[in-house]
Amino acid sequence: MPSAISGLTATSRRRRGRRHAAVVLALLLLVIAIFAFTLSVGQTVTPPGDVLRVLMGETVPGASFTVGQLRLPRAVLAILAGLSFGLGGVAFQVMLRNPLASPDIIGISSGAGAAAVFAIIVLSMKGPFVSIFAVVAGLGVALLVYGLSSRNGVAGTRLVLVGIAVSAMLESIISYILSQAPAWNLQEAMRWLTGSVNGVQLGQALPLLLSLIVFGGLLLSRSRDLEALRLGDDTAAALGVRVSRTRIIIIIGAVGVIATATAVTGPIAFVAFLAGPIAARIVGGSGSLLVPSALIGAVLVLGGDYIGQFLLPGRYPVGVVTGALGAPYLIFLIVRVNRTGGSL
Repeated sequence: MPSAISGLTATSRRRRGRRHAAVVLALLLLVIAIFAFTLSVGQTVTPPGDVLRVLMGETVPGASFTVGQLRLPRAVLAILAGLSFGLGGVAFQVMLRNPLASPDIIGISSGAGAAAVFAIIVLSMKGPFVSIFAVVAGLGVALLVYGLSSRNGVAGTRLVLVGIAVSAMLESIISYILSQAPAWNLQEAMRWLTGSVNGVQLGQALPLLLSLIVFGGLLLSRSRDLEALRLGDDTAAALGVRVSRTRIIIIIGAVGVIATATAVTGPIAFVAFLAGPIAARIVGGSGSLLVPSALIGAVLVLGGDYIGQFLLPGRYPVGVVTGALGAPYLIFLIVRVNRTGGSL
């Protein structure tokens, strides 16, 4: 009998592993397909052969500008930002076992946003300096919220409530800075706050790429410990996880990717919030949500940017599109959590 049970367990584990791998592969192919589509189809259609030649470094009249300078930078930034928001968002949600514990909700995005607006308008910073400023501020806000909500451990609901209060305070700071901003900086800051990949350059991808390598790699290295935390602190500790140390490491990694992405593209609304629950629905209980959520984040930002540019009357930044998708889901999730409790 024990051997039969262990055999069933092993079979179930292999089945879950195959499902997880299939979901990751399908999402990866979807990201690649949307990426190829956005490079080829816009106000004009560029043949796939010309797109490939541009990507190989050849000079193609017309296509080199349209694809190489307009479409490629925003598509690359959209993918990297989506990966960052999806990865960082689900790390918080899983760690705290609360789907509302997203950086959008608990103040981390607002902290990075306030720092970036201050850096842009008051200090006249640009490029990587804004990113560094935002990362440090985002980490500071995360540790502040974590500290204020700690009392005999960290309860996800208490952390969410503290984060909402801190976020409201930071939003008022952002509003004050904007009210004092010179006219020539105000438009740039407002475009940034909406969350957009308009007018980006390929060089801006470097901070995001480095952030994903360093902070994203840190999160992926703790995926097993993060999965153990889904079972509760006591169970995770019994499995050998050093809970407090693991939480701090996950916070550093998640804040790093979120704050860097926020500094580059602005706080693209609800991507960090939506990616984890969508991944949980698709993956089920078949493994870590980190990689699937990151890929779903890339799909949301890349697809949302294309929708805002070409499929709606007028042109809208990607943050408007993701905000329109995320707000109704937030209402639904609050109602569901209030009625039944909820976790990813």
